[in-house]
Amino acid sequence: MRALLRTPLTATLTAGLLAVSACGSGPGRDAPSDTLRIAGPFEVHSLDPTADGEIFTRLEVTETLVTSDLEGELAPGLATEWAAADGNTQWRFELVDGATFHDGTPVTAEAVVAAVERAAAVEASPLAEIPIERIDAEGSAITFELEQPNLTLPAVLTHYSTAILAPASYDERDQVTEVIGTGPYEIEDIELPASIRTTRSDEWRGEAPDVENVTFQAVGRPESRALMATSDQADVVFGLEPAGRQRVEGSDGVRMESSLQPRTILLKLNADHPVLGDVRVRRALSLALDREAMADAVLREEELAATQLLPPSLTAWHPELEPLTQDQDRARALLAEAGWTPGADGTVQRDGEPLELELLTYPDRPELPALATAIQAALAEVGVRLDVEVTNSSEIPAGQADGSLQLALIAKHFALVSDPLVDVSTVFAPEGNDWGVMNWRDPRVETAIDALLAGAPEAEAARHRETIVRVAQEELPLIPVAWYRMNAAVSDRVEGFVMDPLETTWRITGLTWSS
Repeated sequence: MRALLRTPLTATLTAGLLAVSACGSGPGRDAPSDTLRIAGPFEVHSLDPTADGEIFTRLEVTETLVTSDLEGELAPGLATEWAAADGNTQWRFELVDGATFHDGTPVTAEAVVAAVERAAAVEASPLAEIPIERIDAEGSAITFELEQPNLTLPAVLTHYSTAILAPASYDERDQVTEVIGTGPYEIEDIELPASIRTTRSDEWRGEAPDVENVTFQAVGRPESRALMATSDQADVVFGLEPAGRQRVEGSDGVRMESSLQPRTILLKLNADHPVLGDVRVRRALSLALDREAMADAVLREEELAATQLLPPSLTAWHPELEPLTQDQDRARALLAEAGWTPGADGTVQRDGEPLELELLTYPDRPELPALATAIQAALAEVGVRLDVEVTNSSEIPAGQADGSLQLALIAKHFALVSDPLVDVSTVFAPEGNDWGVMNWRDPRVETAIDALLAGAPEAEAARHRETIVRVAQEELPLIPVAWYRMNAAVSDRVEGFVMDPLETTWRITGLTWSS
């Protein structure tokens, strides 16, 4: 069946009603026994894979040419195999035999090329960063001709933005109006931004999954999500805050599942700001933070305190470095070196002006506002006044674009594709990145990234990775706060649930019903 896109008015009403449904009988409670009910904080504002495509790969509606397994290793998707030639300037991907889209049309090399070219033209896709000269359809394969060597192309093709849709998914203006994918599930109904319903696809080339139907609800309030988990209104609930996790752990019929992710909660700073451009101030802000106390109080896990930029789960990117720690006396001394001295009210000042900064964060991940409040209190102890605004996450890219952003507390995933190098290179892009550095660049980091992208031998590559992380630790264009553990509440009526640390898919096809 085709995706049915509701009107904006319907979507608005739906979003408003979802939180209420968590407190009453709601649609989840009336769902048939063969329907898997998923809830989470993830709103869907677009059908376009380059915008909100992650929800469709997680629901196993769409597929990419290459995917990844639970260890982050590359695995076949719509491509069964791939190989490089001509010094890594040509890549050939062999397509799986006999695949069809959900509308019954065959998956052809021409259709794949059209979808991939479209992704490559969109700045939001990491494929846009690959130096592609052209993409050709050759029988049952597609070939990428690159302007220069690149080893990360297969990893980039695991990104949700490169999902392959049927030609009928696009209108005459090349806008996505229907999500017609190739996965084991097809969409029955969509109500943006809050609700998706899928069912098993008869066109799926593999074994039919045990779960026949799936519903997904975007639920903004974390307490509502916790209530859904404990009152049998959902089978899998993502995005629980610590209080919600405790509620689940004390309830019957539901269990907690978790996985340490390659994600870091960090402070993004505008290095062109008249105050934050001074590395002494950035180091002072970092030294003011008691990361262990914040991780313990907000995340309920002291071990999640971030001692460097990338978490220990990314072993190759986690060298031996002197860890980031709290030292408020040193923080005050660095502020004094930068010309900031205590004022009458305890706030440091320079030339009669108090040191006051604005921090933006967003509620999509419920721990961020709580951590922002803790950061606000920690900075106040060293004389820095911080105004915190909890807003829509889109305000952070907007502030990056117009230069108005000062500080932002964000959760950055460093393995949106299976090779962290891809995300690291975008985070430290010289021109800046919405979810990375702002108005900061360092030739040592640029040289190291260029060498890694060109395929440096492993011994040399290890030195380049350490250079990147070490310079980031010294210069602090991004201040690590905490590492991240993904949690989900899972009903006892579901068996086989596995948390994907890369969030590529929710692996619904591996689920079975408890007997």
